[in-house]
Amino acid sequence: MDLRATPAEEAFRADLRAWLATTLPTLPEKPAHTDWQARRAYDTHWQELLFAAGYAGIDWPLEAGGRGASPVEQLIFKEECERAGAPYVGLGFVGLLHAGPTINAEGNEAQRTTYLPKILSGEHVWCQGFSEPGAGSDLASLRTRAVRDGDHYVVTGSKIWTSHAEVADYCELLVRTGTEESRHKGITWLIMDMKSPGIEVRPLKTISGSTEFAELFLDDVRIPVENRVGDENDGWRVTMVTLSFERGTGFVGELLESMRLLRSLTALAKDTGAFGDPGIRRRIGQLSASFDSLWALTKRTVSEAQVTGIPGIGGTVFKLAYSEAGQRLADLSMELLGEAGLAMSPLATSGVDLNNDEWVEAWIKSFNLTIAAGTSQIQRNIVSERILGLPKEPQVTGGSK
Repeated sequence: MDLRATPAEEAFRADLRAWLATTLPTLPEKPAHTDWQARRAYDTHWQELLFAAGYAGIDWPLEAGGRGASPVEQLIFKEECERAGAPYVGLGFVGLLHAGPTINAEGNEAQRTTYLPKILSGEHVWCQGFSEPGAGSDLASLRTRAVRDGDHYVVTGSKIWTSHAEVADYCELLVRTGTEESRHKGITWLIMDMKSPGIEVRPLKTISGSTEFAELFLDDVRIPVENRVGDENDGWRVTMVTLSFERGTGFVGELLESMRLLRSLTALAKDTGAFGDPGIRRRIGQLSASFDSLWALTKRTVSEAQVTGIPGIGGTVFKLAYSEAGQRLADLSMELLGEAGLAMSPLATSGVDLNNDEWVEAWIKSFNLTIAAGTSQIQRNIVSERILGLPKEPQVTGGSK
């Protein structure tokens, strides 16, 4: 696909840039990362503004309520938002990047009509109920049980790392409807109303002091059968659609942010004299090359999604390479900061603003890059088996790998 901008796409860029220049100054001050109700209000307000201006769901098809933008327009949108310092998707992450695209691809007409408009408008926030205390990377071993009772599933079990559960309206939930040994063949994808009786949310505090994850305890929660996306026991295939969106296009904003941070780090290295070290210059150059190649892969993935409706296997390659490059960037920043990396408050030395508070926060957040959305070990297995066609690891005694 030709990814060069046409006159119409350049006009789109100009209109978007003008809208951002007018709209961003009207936003209130960004709330503290620990104030979840304020963060929800801030993020949903931004989504409402995008929706009113016709920019919500930039990559969603027209029939789903989105803009149906071309691949080039999608990338222009992300580039311009990053350039202008616009808010990230925030609490809308699961709904806009996971659940919404999955419902559009795999849900029925009633589900698309019910859920998609309120995701796009910012009215509803979603969380993700996939991982469990004993089923993280090996998601197929999940044990949360759903038993059919007439027109409902009765769900009992627990989830962990349920992003934004404390402020969510709905949850994309994986449950076991098959036998304990059914693994991939016994999983079902459900939409759970977070106001349902029997749900307990226990926030988990991360190393950065945030509580964006939570434990979720489900005690005989009744979920209507009409909330099932796809067929019963076909949830693993539906989940692969969800994860293809997460790994394929869900990290584009982070990539652009990393590219901005690398430019900032390069300027810091020059200001402090560290850029005179050939080893530092080499590492900056390697990171720049890595991010440039990932941006090219992003263009390919977005183009493929435009044709097929679903990001391809290249998303796994992207996720693996980006997460490790992001950690290398964070590690280099801490080396350049030296003792200033021990402080979260802004510092300056010899008249140079170190921006150490931004870098320390980025370094702390980088730890999850090789874990979230599938560990690097899992991504390597996927690449080896599904892309390179290598044989699976042999099973050892006891059935474990």
